[in-house]
Amino acid sequence: MELTERFPRETGRNYALRMLKENIISLELAPESLISEAELAAELGLSRTPVREALIELDKVQIIKIVPQKRTMVAPINYDLVDEACFMRNTLERELVRLVCRYTNETGLFRLEENVRLQQFYLKQSDFRKLMQLDDNFHAILFEVAQKPQVYRLLQDITIHFDRVRWMALESVKELKIVQDHEQILEALRTRDAGQAEALMQKHLSRYKFDATAIREKFPQYFH
Repeated sequence: MELTERFPRETGRNYALRMLKENIISLELAPESLISEAELAAELGLSRTPVREALIELDKVQIIKIVPQKRTMVAPINYDLVDEACFMRNTLERELVRLVCRYTNETGLFRLEENVRLQQFYLKQSDFRKLMQLDDNFHAILFEVAQKPQVYRLLQDITIHFDRVRWMALESVKELKIVQDHEQILEALRTRDAGQAEALMQKHLSRYKFDATAIREKFPQYFH
């Protein structure tokens, strides 16, 4: 696993949960990888209780499979759950960009523009980890501008299924359209064209369907 430092005031449970999510999304913990609660606790420098709590939390959203007294493993990718996660994001974020067109100001637009410029840079560097972080941040900024930051936080549990496929697309799709999508969405927001922004967001969040063939060809072993 790749570990980062624990945030100030971050609980052991939340730290374990964050590290598990990040490593599952980035395939450091690949589908069907076995997880030892004791070994994970030692690696994170935690007791077993917060690690167990984090694993149970991920089991609830079907990203971890716990078979009591037998094994704990990373769940294979289930495209039904990916579709469900995308449905939720699509439903919310199409309305979200309409709200952004209404509420955005120069500060909000500047934050989005700065984010897209960094995406362009890291795309040229083929730094997919940084690009993924910036992609997440672009959408987080939209929720903040629309005054719905709590909704974004609530989305994180189910969208991990979608996030794994997004990571695979970064590594397997030859002509990535992520940054181009964000550039076009930003332009629609800048001109406050709510209809165009909604259409572009729907296209952006549905792109995984177009990328499915390339993803499955590169990672056939990861799917349920």
